[in-house]
Amino acid sequence: MPVPGGMYQSQGPTCFDKMKMGFMIGFCVGMASGGLFGGFTALRYGARGRELVHSVGKVMLQGGGTFGTFMAIGTGIRC
Repeated sequence: MPVPGGMYQSQGPTCFDKMKMGFMIGFCVGMASGGLFGGFTALRYGARGRELVHSVGKVMLQGGGTFGTFMAIGTGIRC
């Protein structure tokens, strides 16, 4: 049986808050997968030093942004 809400009933997160959290979670997952896949790909092509760090960082940001955007959109659809 649900408890009746009083004057001090707390509200849940808004839809925008849920979308922000979805983006952040998706960004973290995309960064992790980008680091793994980008690192292995760069090492396979023989990148070393500054070139390795640059290419892996670029792939991580691209993967994080892409996956974060899709997670935010999916979370927005569910609101």
